[in-house]
Amino acid sequence: MNNKTKQVSSRIALVTGANRGIGREIAYQLALKGLHVLIGCRDEDKGRNTVEELRREGLAVELQIVDVNDIESVRMMAETLNRQYGRLDVLVNNAGILRDHGVSVLDVEESVIKETLETNYFGALRMIQAAIPLMKEHKYGRIVNLSSGLGAFEVMQRQGFLGLNGSTSSYRISKTMLNALTCLVAQDVAEMGIKVNAACPGRVQTEMGRSTATASQTMAEGLPAPVTVAEGADTAVWLATLDDEGPNGRFFRERRLAAW
Repeated sequence: MNNKTKQVSSRIALVTGANRGIGREIAYQLALKGLHVLIGCRDEDKGRNTVEELRREGLAVELQIVDVNDIESVRMMAETLNRQYGRLDVLVNNAGILRDHGVSVLDVEESVIKETLETNYFGALRMIQAAIPLMKEHKYGRIVNLSSGLGAFEVMQRQGFLGLNGSTSSYRISKTMLNALTCLVAQDVAEMGIKVNAACPGRVQTEMGRSTATASQTMAEGLPAPVTVAEGADTAVWLATLDDEGPNGRFFRERRLAAW
């Protein structure tokens, strides 16, 4: 990995979907800890606005355009990181979508399932496959997959949990798959100095967090999501900065082990 154009002594972190919501907060908290953070997003204007906002606070951030749904975009991103830095130390797979809130698994359209998996699962897989070569040469890497307790088998077996029953299935199954991916990748990189974990941020006060609330709880009663953006980002930031003795291949919520 030669011909680097930028010499950065601090850890380099890339957060996808970082132009808003919990992704932006994770990027912000990592930058506060002294990491050089790349704001990963596909919308250049929105990304630049976020970069400018964070730079005004004196934080070391840069824009990295990447569309996790586009394998060519991911490939170009990896080439750019290799050329500019020669490495990537931290990857936070935050980009995700929710398209079938409240829709029964019996009624969900196949196109919605495919669209959801394309971003929430395959997008994360593409990013991981692109990131590993940038990490393993230096025997250091931290990968955090933003998952959800709604995808845990332990939760899905609870009849009537949050009034969801069999609804919101595309999103939930995508997170089940993401958890499985976390376990499998963790095994294959365990000897490379790379740690891969999943984090459930909880129902955060963001656009998506409000969408995952049930109609009876939020729409009728007007209840807010119970977790602030800063609180929701905490576990992911912790996992992104684990020391060498930290866990690998696990699922956490509020820095505590969560059931798969």
